[in-house]
Amino acid sequence: MHDGRRRIGSRPRTIDEYFAVEQPLLLPLPDEPFETGRVFTPRVDRYSQITVRTNRYSVPVRLIGKRVRVVLHASHLVVYDQNVEVARHERLIAKAGCRLELDHYLEALIRKPGAFPGATALEQARSAGKFTPAHDAWWAQARKVHGERDGTRALIEVLLLARHIPHEHLVVGLATALRAGALTADAVALEARKAAQAEDEPPVTGPGQTPGNVTFLHEWRLAHLPLPSVTPYDQLLGRRRVSGGAHREEEAQRLCPASEA
Repeated sequence: MHDGRRRIGSRPRTIDEYFAVEQPLLLPLPDEPFETGRVFTPRVDRYSQITVRTNRYSVPVRLIGKRVRVVLHASHLVVYDQNVEVARHERLIAKAGCRLELDHYLEALIRKPGAFPGATALEQARSAGKFTPAHDAWWAQARKVHGERDGTRALIEVLLLARHIPHEHLVVGLATALRAGALTADAVALEARKAAQAEDEPPVTGPGQTPGNVTFLHEWRLAHLPLPSVTPYDQLLGRRRVSGGAHREEEAQRLCPASEA
């Protein structure tokens, strides 16, 4: 603002006054923004990573062996397969760094769940707050119930849900499913969607509930599933008694006719 009031040399007008005359003559901005990033075309290595300016970044495992297009900006980089964005990372400033996204490796890890606990991408997800204590608690209980391999595979199925369910709702679903002892990805998805629905709709107060309470999975089952009834079985037993008595009476009459009696 101070420079706009400056005069260049001995000119009679200030910079702002000259710009006011020039501005109506300028062409409009283009419809598509000008790309200021630098473009690279690295090949994805066998670890599902690309190297850009000495630093390594992860991409989805399905792209191993393919060449991708990378647009490097001042603070981030974007990876494209053809014209589809497949990854986006914060740019590493230091040299020989590595930034991995756990989601990029899930398809491979679900086939080899034994590699999950020691994965570098898992440690980075913990440091970034994407893998929370709720994930760890649910995972520990799932391994205790289902075993190491199946429990870890169940957790990876939960992590895959994050592609369709917001992170905060998924964390609520994990915590609620854990309290209910529901250690399957389907149960977590149910509770996560309930958490999302609770944000969009006003809370409903029912018997034994207060507004804002989260219903446990077993409470939901008791509230929504009909209780079993034995009435149809009683009706069947009654018909059996009636038909059985009539059959015995007919048999007695056949064996001992009324004339002989």
